[in-house]
Amino acid sequence: MIHLEWNDRPTIKQVKCIHTDAKKFVVENVLTAGKTYDVKNETEEFYFVVDNTGQVGGFYKEYFEG
Repeated sequence: MIHLEWNDRPTIKQVKCIHTDAKKFVVENVLTAGKTYDVKNETEEFYFVVDNTGQVGGFYKEYFEG
């Protein structure tokens, strides 16, 4: 269960949030446009980043550049 250790895993890379305009979900509470986030895991569709709450959350790649 890799997700239990994501906070302790090394950062893969950093990505910059370019917008928080979500059609379906509320992301402006946990992401800030213009801020750089540490990526802990990545899939084809999602980045798993340490968000503004200090926890790892999965977000669509469309919110980021990098």
